[in-house]
Amino acid sequence: MLSNPLARTPRWLNGLILLLAGALQTLTFSPWDWWWFGPLSTALIVFAALPLAARHLFLAGWLTGLGLFASGVTWIYISISEYGNTSTPIAITLMALFVAGLALVHGLAFWFWGKLAKDTPVRRLILFPAVWVLADWVRGWLLTGFPWLYLGTAQVDGPLAGWAPVTGVHGITLMVTATGAALYALYGLVRARRVTQAAILGACTLAIWLAGPALNRIPWTQVSDDTLSFATMQGNIPQQIKWDPDFLRDQLVIYLGLTEDDWNRDIILWPETAIPITQDQAGPIIEHIQSKLGEGSTLISGIPWYTYSAAREDYTFHNSIMAIGAQDGGVYHKQKLVPFGEYVPLEQWLRGVIGFFDLPMSSFSRGPEYQDPLVAGDARLTPAICYEVAYADFVARNARRGNMLVTISNDGWFGDSIGPHQHLQMARMRALETGRYMLRGTNNGVTAVIDEKGQIAGQIPQFERAVMDGEIRTASGNTPFMLTGSWPVLTLVAILIVFVRERVIPKP
Repeated sequence: MLSNPLARTPRWLNGLILLLAGALQTLTFSPWDWWWFGPLSTALIVFAALPLAARHLFLAGWLTGLGLFASGVTWIYISISEYGNTSTPIAITLMALFVAGLALVHGLAFWFWGKLAKDTPVRRLILFPAVWVLADWVRGWLLTGFPWLYLGTAQVDGPLAGWAPVTGVHGITLMVTATGAALYALYGLVRARRVTQAAILGACTLAIWLAGPALNRIPWTQVSDDTLSFATMQGNIPQQIKWDPDFLRDQLVIYLGLTEDDWNRDIILWPETAIPITQDQAGPIIEHIQSKLGEGSTLISGIPWYTYSAAREDYTFHNSIMAIGAQDGGVYHKQKLVPFGEYVPLEQWLRGVIGFFDLPMSSFSRGPEYQDPLVAGDARLTPAICYEVAYADFVARNARRGNMLVTISNDGWFGDSIGPHQHLQMARMRALETGRYMLRGTNNGVTAVIDEKGQIAGQIPQFERAVMDGEIRTASGNTPFMLTGSWPVLTLVAILIVFVRERVIPKP
C-alpha cells in the first residue's frame, strides 16, 4: 500500500511539490472557489511528505505553509505598502517575515506529526488530518490568532457545506484532509490489489461527502415568516482620505446623502467607522440621525468610541458599532483586534520605527468579553467587526443570544485584491454555521446580505458608491455547532493523537 514513486526522488523536487500543493489550496477560496482542489492538494502533500524521514518533516510543513500563505495572503502587501506609509523594500521584507512566520505553524505541526508517528506510514496517514486541524486551531488562537485560509471555509459552496451547522469549519477541514489521506491510501491499496480494503475505505469516504447535501436540507433553525426591511450603504471612501481631518465632514455628508430615501427602513447599516469621529464629539450628527429616522427605524454604524476604563484606570479607544434609534439599541466594542492595524504589540519599541507601526487609529483597546446583542425592533443583532467574522467559535457563541448576524468592515485596506473575496467567504460560512441571516456592510465592498444557508441573496459590486435594500429575516433556535463549538472536533483530534501515536499502536 505504501509504495511511493517519490520515495527516491530528490528532496528539492519533494520541496517543490509541497510548495505547489500549498499554493494550490489558495484556489479553493474565493474568488476562484475551486473547492475540489482541497482534497487533491492534501493528497499531494501526503504523497510528497509520507516517504520523508521524520527529521525532514519540519521543512516539509514549512514549505507547505509557505506555498499557502505566500499565494493566499498577498493582500498584506497592499495594506503595508500602499496604506501603511512604508517603502517597497521594507513592505516586501515585512510581508516575507509575516508569511514565513505563519508557515512556521505548519512546520511545527509536521515536526509533531513525525514525533508522533515516527516512520510508520499507516500511523502517519491516520494522524495527518488530526495534526492539520490542530495546526489550524493553534494558528487561530496564538497571539490573537490568524484564522484565515481554513480549508473547510472553501466548502461553503461544496458538498460538505451541510456539515457546517453540525461540526463547524474545523470539522469540515478534518473531513477534507482525511479525504486527502484516504485518496493516497486508496492509491496504495489498489496498487497492492487489496480490493476489499480499498472498497471499504472508498465507501466510508464517499459516505461523508454524500451526507453533506442531505444535512444541508435539514432546517437547523426556525426562520421567521415575517420580514424586516433593510438598507445598507457602501460609501466607497478612498482609504487615503479616511482619517484626513479635511475630509471627515465630507464622509458624513456622503452617507447622509446615500440614506436620504431610506430613513424609514427597519434596519439601516453603515460600515465600519462610517462616523469617523469619536462618540463624545459626534453628538450633533447622532442627534441629526435620530431626527431623520422613521418610527421604529434603527441605524447601525461603526464609530470610534472614547471612554473611561475602570480596569485600566485610564481613558481608552474602542473600535465600536452603535445602534441609533428611538430605543437604546446598544453599543458593541470590538474584541478581536488586528495586530498592527488596531493595536501595536510591543508598541513601546515599535512605535515610530516605520510608518506602518503608526497607522491612524492603531491604538484601540479590546472590548469586554460578554456584551449584549444590538437591538433593532424585533431583531437582536449579533455584531462582528471586520476581522472578528473569521472566528467561528466566537461568532457561534455570541449568536446564541441573537436572531440575526450583522458585520461591518472597511476592506479598503485590501485594495483590489483577493482579500475582500476571502473575507466575504468567511462571513458566509459563519451564517451557514449559525443558521442565521447576515447583513454585511463594507466601505468599498463586498456589501452583501447572506441567507441562513450561507448563500448570497444580494450584494453591491466592489468600488461602487451605492445602496442595497431589501428584506431580511430573523431566526430562532441553535445549530449543533452553536451549542458545542469546535470542542467535539478538537476532542476527536486529541483522541487520535493519544491513541494512534507509536507507543500505543506497535509498529507493524
